[in-house]
Amino acid sequence: MVRVVVATATVASAAAFPVAARAESGVPVLNWTPCADDAAYQCAPAQVPLDYRRPAGPKITLQLRKAPSTDPAKRIGTLFLHAGGPGGSGWGWVSSYATSSPAEVRAKFDIVGYDARGVQRSGPPLTCLDTPAYRNQWAQVSTTPTPTSFDTAVRLAAEFDAACQANSGDLLPYVGAEYQARDLDLLRAAVGDPKLTLFAESYATYVGTVYVNLFPQRTRAVVLDAGYDPEKYANDPYAYDHGQYVATESAMFRFLDWCAANPVDCRFAGAVPGSTTTSLANRIRAVLSSLDADPIRDTAGNVTVNGATMLSELTFRLNSGTRRWVTLGADLLAAESRTGSLMYVIPDSDTRFNAANVSVECADRVYPRSLPLLRAKLAKAAADAPLTAPGMAYGPPAYDQTHAPACLQWPAERRSRYTGPFHGRGSSPVLVVGNTGDPDTPYADSVTLSTTLANGHLVTWEGEGHTARRKSLCAEGHMYAFLLDLTVPPAGTVCRDAPIPA
Repeated sequence: MVRVVVATATVASAAAFPVAARAESGVPVLNWTPCADDAAYQCAPAQVPLDYRRPAGPKITLQLRKAPSTDPAKRIGTLFLHAGGPGGSGWGWVSSYATSSPAEVRAKFDIVGYDARGVQRSGPPLTCLDTPAYRNQWAQVSTTPTPTSFDTAVRLAAEFDAACQANSGDLLPYVGAEYQARDLDLLRAAVGDPKLTLFAESYATYVGTVYVNLFPQRTRAVVLDAGYDPEKYANDPYAYDHGQYVATESAMFRFLDWCAANPVDCRFAGAVPGSTTTSLANRIRAVLSSLDADPIRDTAGNVTVNGATMLSELTFRLNSGTRRWVTLGADLLAAESRTGSLMYVIPDSDTRFNAANVSVECADRVYPRSLPLLRAKLAKAAADAPLTAPGMAYGPPAYDQTHAPACLQWPAERRSRYTGPFHGRGSSPVLVVGNTGDPDTPYADSVTLSTTLANGHLVTWEGEGHTARRKSLCAEGHMYAFLLDLTVPPAGTVCRDAPIPA
């Protein structure tokens, strides 16, 4: 197990859990220094309690990165970035966010991002299988359901869970959204802001929602881009997962519709005159099945690419939206000759990311401990999304909707799980942004989140891809006006602009 360093600093008694979480003596001291990779940015570690029920106990370290305000005289405060995933790096996001944001945002805010507990640079990191063992798991699965698919998925999940427990057992109970939200409140206090300004995307919208409910009076401006339906995510996980399976499948077929209608731009269709959506889908199935039956191997005979690894990359590419569709068509054509970037070898970065992704979401959610129910739910996903779901539903524990077999068998306590309420009554306005064609976080979830929050407001972008920032200038304009001036868009605001070029 990971051993957690015990810090010497003390905090007030935790007799009352909410009081302990805001005890002033527990606020981290941030010693900002030039970042080693780029002195234009400042970096600092922050120690926070491992367990907010025992705030005087062991500490863990969060790593922060800051783009300082370019005009301190006009500074409003700190704009916190919380990356999605779970497993994404807020620390790494600071540079791209700062350089792509309007000058007024850079002038009026310190932009601070950090890696959440257990993620990437923050320590100790969540660790499950090593990369060779994880690749071996991928090598054992098929993108077409077989009589052994379910038993394989359950076995692989049990092996994955055991590795998480062996390597990160001390951390697993404490990585859920409630503790992440409490970390965020300590960091808000550490930078001296009386109220929180936050930009969160994808999974981080759930952390932001939890924050709004725990600390409604401490919110200034919260933007939630690609929102989660919080009640369904936390308390009805099978229903939440099914929505993601269907959203991924639907996005794939919208791409194939475009491809069939535009063979000049989509080389995958152009290579076979008269291609239809159905024929293109069948060609993808043929490539996946061929790789399942005859995977690509390294010189030692180990499987490096099969249908499951190609599918994981193919579905991930949908997150980029229409601006990457031309490239995706060319890559699918290359895949038919077993070449190109869709011949995806699971890298170390996926091993680390998915360890966090699975561990955090299993800390957040409880699946009924019924294998027959699991079998039925996975079979329904495979039936309702037959091109993309089987390889994910019956694959190793990986991204988002693939977690049911692992979470059902999860070995750790869930001491950081938040179950509601989700209305955030008493908060400042919260801006929720959703894409109608989001393949990852269904648009309906953003609609539901905006109505669940007592002070929620929705901006819709009629576009493809995951999250609206850096895709829609219209949606970005509403986000930035809200962050800067607290301007709430009119009810029913819909953006219909073309996507920002990649």
